[in-house]
Amino acid sequence: MVRTKISGLVALVALTLEVSAIVVPRHLEVHEKRESLHPRWSKKDRVESHRLLPMRIGLTQNNLDKGHEHLMKISDPASSHFGQHWTAEEVIEAFRPSQQTEDEVRKWLIDSGIPAGRITHSDNKGWFAFYATAEEAENLLYTEYHEYEDSVTGGVMPSCEAYHVPKDIRKHIDYISPGIKLLAPIEHPNNKLKRNAEMLEHEIFKRNTHGLLRDAKHSYNGTNATDLSTCDIAITPACVAALYQIPPATLSHPNNSMGIFESELQFYTQNDLDLFFTNFTKHIPNGTHPIPANIDGGMQSTTDPYYAGGEANLDIQLAYPILYPQQITLYQVDDYIVQANQNDTYTFGFNTFLDALDGSYCNFTAYNETGNDQYLDQAYPDPLTGGWAGSLMCGTFTPTNVISLSYGGQESDLPISYQKRQCLEYMKLGLQGVSFLFASGDSGVSNYPGDIDGPTGCLGPDLNIFNPTWPGTCPYVTSVGATKVYPGYTVYDPESAVYDPAGHPYSVNYSSGGGFSNIYPIPDYQASFVAKFFEDYNPPYPYYSALSNDTGDIQTLPDIGALAGTTGGIYNRIGRGIPDVAANGDNIAVRIQWK
Repeated sequence: MVRTKISGLVALVALTLEVSAIVVPRHLEVHEKRESLHPRWSKKDRVESHRLLPMRIGLTQNNLDKGHEHLMKISDPASSHFGQHWTAEEVIEAFRPSQQTEDEVRKWLIDSGIPAGRITHSDNKGWFAFYATAEEAENLLYTEYHEYEDSVTGGVMPSCEAYHVPKDIRKHIDYISPGIKLLAPIEHPNNKLKRNAEMLEHEIFKRNTHGLLRDAKHSYNGTNATDLSTCDIAITPACVAALYQIPPATLSHPNNSMGIFESELQFYTQNDLDLFFTNFTKHIPNGTHPIPANIDGGMQSTTDPYYAGGEANLDIQLAYPILYPQQITLYQVDDYIVQANQNDTYTFGFNTFLDALDGSYCNFTAYNETGNDQYLDQAYPDPLTGGWAGSLMCGTFTPTNVISLSYGGQESDLPISYQKRQCLEYMKLGLQGVSFLFASGDSGVSNYPGDIDGPTGCLGPDLNIFNPTWPGTCPYVTSVGATKVYPGYTVYDPESAVYDPAGHPYSVNYSSGGGFSNIYPIPDYQASFVAKFFEDYNPPYPYYSALSNDTGDIQTLPDIGALAGTTGGIYNRIGRGIPDVAANGDNIAVRIQWK
């Protein structure tokens, strides 16, 4: 124990001496400094002076803190600003750095010896980029760059312990890269082999948000499709209409369409759709199918029933009876190679999806993140055989007004900065009138047991702390839970949250996702409802009241054990609550694999 303390002290002294060995002029200040080095990283040799480094300077943006306020105004029916959505250009202009910020940072770079012709300004005005030798970068920032090796993946990247900028410039700079931040690499998809079919099928099953498919207990041949007496056995379009008093749709508009997001090898078959229409919705003609919006090599459908996806068929067959003759736009994200890769489990292609909807997001800077993450997100062109050979799609598709997404992971799986940057994009698109509806999950307050979240799916040293989902906890999306018509009940009785425990007839547990975020606070629009919930039903569990923050030295994941501390709490009392709303999500009749 004493030896550990002494060695730690020696390392700290050595680090201090190394940083302080650089003589820094008085007009400069430390902008960022690493307080500690994560055990997985080891410091190696100095970066060679002639090596070119891709430098990026994230500029301090305006009004990001006011974006929430603006969105609340245009979303509130009681507000005089209700429905006054912004254009994409107005969003960029509202949040872009000030002209003073751009001018002063550019002048500092040029005065420091970086040629003006080498400096480029991003389309969204959020950052400057230029190439510099390691020597130029060190002279600019009064620092030293070393190689750092990650013991987990073997990845190596340049970084520094601290860097300096002029005092009067600091307020204009968010961050500089490469800097102190060490990305926590996950093995890149291009370095992985495709899994065998058995592993792939297991993984896709686990990722299917509503993927607990089983053979129907009741036969429907089209003559009894309007029967409401068996809605506790299978939810048909007639059951859905009766549950929510939905009248038959008769109108459509050529400029309007409902968006549905699919990935993870989820393909529909036209034969399944036609069988469904024939049995349940004879007013929808066979051959009806979504408008394709294939992003970065995504593919829509298959003719082989073996590859028919339960999620894709469910989402489409549930939506068409509600809104037809209104159209559906199907967003299929990422090429087949990427979708079949385990690494995609972490991010589901959401960032490449948002890139395709909003070109400015491709280079959007926030929370020390610029553009897609080089380890978590797929880069295009994809060099693998069969991969998407085109460039990353940026602003290729105009988003539909409403987009449904039945995918997601856990907050604990991804860096806080990654999640917050993505959440800001949902806010920006919300300002433009786009609504995102995310499924709240299907494993209750936890995740399914697995390698990442342990044997219980919960968090913390005792594996009992609730594990909220992502990205549904972002306050700028609508989180949708699942209800059920239980056996013996009808569509005229109140619904209850889904809880199907593992065991006959269910092979795995299925519970509507819910809980409280460990990253985002309770938003204003939800505060009174959360307070009412705790007043009427105070959960009989200990709790903690704390939120995770990105410390900036590595890509920090939420440390839930640290949040709970010594409270013994198993859920966060001050986090954004999910779901926001709920609708039937169990025992839904679906035609799949031509059955």
